[in-house]
Amino acid sequence: MSLFKKNKELDDNFNKLENHLSGFNYEEGQLAIDVYQADNNLIIKSTIAGAKPDDIDITLSGDILTIKGRRDMDEYIDAGDYLYRECYWGRFSRTIILPFLVDEDNINVKLDRGVLTLILPKADNQKEVKLKIE
Repeated sequence: MSLFKKNKELDDNFNKLENHLSGFNYEEGQLAIDVYQADNNLIIKSTIAGAKPDDIDITLSGDILTIKGRRDMDEYIDAGDYLYRECYWGRFSRTIILPFLVDEDNINVKLDRGVLTLILPKADNQKEVKLKIE
């Protein structure tokens, strides 16, 4: 038996410390997304299996959209017991620059069966301005 055997209590305490130090950039997964246009909307979809709505933070600042969150395993599995470990658990984020301004008052966000969907309608006040060089 190893002198340094991992246990759930040690892992939980490490996770609490990691959360406390979340201002530092420790390991964080990049959220995979699909982005496409439909009618006058920008649609963003992502699979976020295992995350609850309260675990997800979405912010829009001008034309920059950021999705951050965390998904945790429901059970403890010792690292030595894995045969394959491909699923990402822990903190994740993704920031994208939107191709146009959106109507912030009519954004629709839902999480259904582990798929996050954002419907961002294009703002009506999109203007093209021609600039002259002095």
